[in-house]
Amino acid sequence: MESDYAAIATHLLAALAAGAAIGLERSYHARPAGFRTHTLVCLSSSLLMLVTLYQSTWLPGMPTETIRTDPTRMAQGIMTGIGFLGAGVIFKEGLSVRGLTTAASIWMTAAIGVLMGIGFYMPAVLATALTLGILSVFRLIERRMPSQTFVHHQLRFDRDDTISEDEIRKLMRDHGFSIANLSYRILEDGTSFEYRMVLRSTNTDRLPGLADALRKWKRVKSFQLAPTGD
Repeated sequence: MESDYAAIATHLLAALAAGAAIGLERSYHARPAGFRTHTLVCLSSSLLMLVTLYQSTWLPGMPTETIRTDPTRMAQGIMTGIGFLGAGVIFKEGLSVRGLTTAASIWMTAAIGVLMGIGFYMPAVLATALTLGILSVFRLIERRMPSQTFVHHQLRFDRDDTISEDEIRKLMRDHGFSIANLSYRILEDGTSFEYRMVLRSTNTDRLPGLADALRKWKRVKSFQLAPTGD
């Protein structure tokens, strides 16, 4: 029995360490689910798997042949429940959806906890290292990769003092942006005219310059630049 207790403690401590390592990376980047959340997810997943692994221990007196253990059913239940927790960290901020990577890291942490719970240490440790690499090293690679950035842009003028679409397109080209689509709107008060568009560029460093130009333009009543991304 003492050897079982030592094994259980090893499983739980290994899960705690793996969850904490992933959670620290998320906390460092100020994500909504960080150090404590990932640690608890990994630890609880390991604990629930131990319930299945040591089923004969908490059913004393039952003949061994009458106990039918299917650890995969417990793992399926854990991963289904983690889906609800992952959905809770995905939120919409303006026109951007954030939290997708954190939700994926929670799901991965639960899987690592399941492996720790059944004592499958080698793949669990390897998965922890790979997850940390994906969250940190891949972040640097992603930043260096050429990619298009999309920005939701709203530009408002007085109804009697607006500018043409050609002028709008020229202004965006001068600042390194192209317009993916463009719509027009007169506001409910009837005094304002608004352009709504999606801007596209491969250089996000140009965004402050565009914002500064619009801020200094006296004819502009208001504007909004909202980059999309996770």
